[in-house]
Amino acid sequence: MIITPAESHDVAKLLAFREEAAAWLHGLGSDQWSRPYPADKLVATIEAGTVFMLRDGHTTAGTITLTPDAEDGLWTDEELAEPAMFVNKLTVAREYAGQNLGGRLLDWAGDRARRAGARWVRLDAWTTNNALQRYYLAQGFTHVRTVREGAAVNGGPRVSGWLAQRIARLADHGFADSTPAPEQLPLAA
Repeated sequence: MIITPAESHDVAKLLAFREEAAAWLHGLGSDQWSRPYPADKLVATIEAGTVFMLRDGHTTAGTITLTPDAEDGLWTDEELAEPAMFVNKLTVAREYAGQNLGGRLLDWAGDRARRAGARWVRLDAWTTNNALQRYYLAQGFTHVRTVREGAAVNGGPRVSGWLAQRIARLADHGFADSTPAPEQLPLAA
């Protein structure tokens, strides 16, 4: 499998991934991702070069967003003073479930973050999705705190404020990486 930067034509696939994941999560009793994500915000992250696709031949097996930009209102000024990269919208196609692709994508993100000079890989998870929180803990993340104040990126109250982090480290994720070298973080210089 190969990791590539997302391209503008991937927007439809990314939105379909989110709908597929939302339907699966709904079946598990979670309201995660039940509100549509604005396509224009997705296009902006693709254009910023922070969305990556995991491809298995002509099939997209997963996606991850890795950005140096923290969502407003989640992390303290002290935390933001430390070099970090932030994982968002990690999704694996249901047909690839059970193959640890999510864990390997997190390892890839940690590897890329470390090569960019980050100390931390951080994320915010759905506040009421305990199974997802346990998953991230099992992947070596440590819960920092839960933030409930504020608004969601796609409108309404904040729903994704369970904050976690783990040390950014080089990793053998097993994917062929066809992404450009990461830019060095300003705080890492």
